[in-house]
Amino acid sequence: MIPSVDSASPLPPYEQVRASLAAQINDRTLPVGTKLPTVRKLAADLGIAPNTIARAYRELEEAGLIETRGRAGSFVSASGDQSRQNAQRAAAEYANIARALGLSRDEALAIVNAALESTVTPHRSA
Repeated sequence: MIPSVDSASPLPPYEQVRASLAAQINDRTLPVGTKLPTVRKLAADLGIAPNTIARAYRELEEAGLIETRGRAGSFVSASGDQSRQNAQRAAAEYANIARALGLSRDEALAIVNAALESTVTPHRSA
């Protein structure tokens, strides 16, 4: 369950943590209701600053994948299922647009891959 951080990665540590936890939530390795480690505990386990974990948790919360219940901690949110449905709708819309533009499957997938690998995420605040 604990994400790992690769110091050689071009992705910042908070993004590595966020992406790892999001993947585990989306593939249901972390089911709805699972309590996440505290910010301090996860930071200590990974050997990184607590603010780094706090930012990852904040972005996961903004995406609806986790919810923080005050002193009780952070938990995998049931709204994560809604996030998955929203992503599927967006993917279907993108596929329709790509077809209308005459893009090949390989071109359309290359554009998605480039967007997913980009560290620029305009829908999230810094």
